[in-house]
Amino acid sequence: MASATSRLMKAVLYEAYGGGSAALKHVEVPIPGPKDDEVLLKVEAVSLNPFDWKIQKGVVRLFLPRNFPHIPCTDVAGEVLEVGARVKGLKAGDKVVTFLNHATGGGLAEYVVAKESSTVVRPPEVTAADGAALPVAALTAHQALTQAAGIKLDANGPQSNILITAASGGVGHYAVQLAKLGNTHVTATCGARNIEFVKSLGADEVIDYKTSEGAALKSPSGKKYDAVIHCATGIPWSVFEPNLSSTGKVVDITPANASTVMTFAIKKLTFSKKKLVPMWSMSFKNENLGYVVNLMKEGKVKSTIDSRYPLSKAEEAWAKSMDGHATGKIIVQP
Repeated sequence: MASATSRLMKAVLYEAYGGGSAALKHVEVPIPGPKDDEVLLKVEAVSLNPFDWKIQKGVVRLFLPRNFPHIPCTDVAGEVLEVGARVKGLKAGDKVVTFLNHATGGGLAEYVVAKESSTVVRPPEVTAADGAALPVAALTAHQALTQAAGIKLDANGPQSNILITAASGGVGHYAVQLAKLGNTHVTATCGARNIEFVKSLGADEVIDYKTSEGAALKSPSGKKYDAVIHCATGIPWSVFEPNLSSTGKVVDITPANASTVMTFAIKKLTFSKKKLVPMWSMSFKNENLGYVVNLMKEGKVKSTIDSRYPLSKAEEAWAKSMDGHATGKIIVQP
């Protein structure tokens, strides 16, 4: 293509903290050029994550975004148009999935540059929307299960009982599917309208979080949980503790409040065998992204798309994400 930086692209950005979807602006900006270790992508799909609008709210304002104006979103599927001088594993024409740095973002645009080290080839069996849905949500679920909870994602591992809260959401719906690759019994919580959906993902037991049983997080079969992948908010430790096995862990993927920090510290100081494990950050590994993309190719994991929006209506997608009731993932397609 002609020199990228001499051409303009449509993008969506915000210029300050706060304001929600109303603060998003549609602009035209120069198409970025790839550095030596980067590729230039034509964006085919981008998915929204709650962390995107939490950055806008200023939840991590000490760190992110690095500067304004900021084009948000990190999870992108697209086609490689140009490669940097040191890029060896990708070429023009490759279809890919990538994870962009939260500090710089860039996903809500027609084109984006991505590091080769965080980009994997997307096989033809995986659509752009399904691939774009994966990075943050699927890798958070993968890390919570394998690293924080110590679950082996193969049927030869020891049997374990797992609870997954908010199982119909972005992270939760991948956590159910990944957990069932292992030797696990999965209990899941969700709203009444999503019970059949979560069962279809493979959950062994599904409880409505608004019922008394659901609020108490009790397994219908009376099982104690070896691990909880906690994708919801607002549930105190005192609700989890009686449902845990003697060495049970609660892996909190959104540890954003003081009580989480306090419980984590107390459990550590008192050498409790029952533990709260806050996931303060996601450690992105390219091989893990390749792993989940391959699982999708093989039909072992699927992305559930809640809704799709054109880039021209990105603010509607943003508002939908902030509403917090999406089933699966929200996708924007330029």
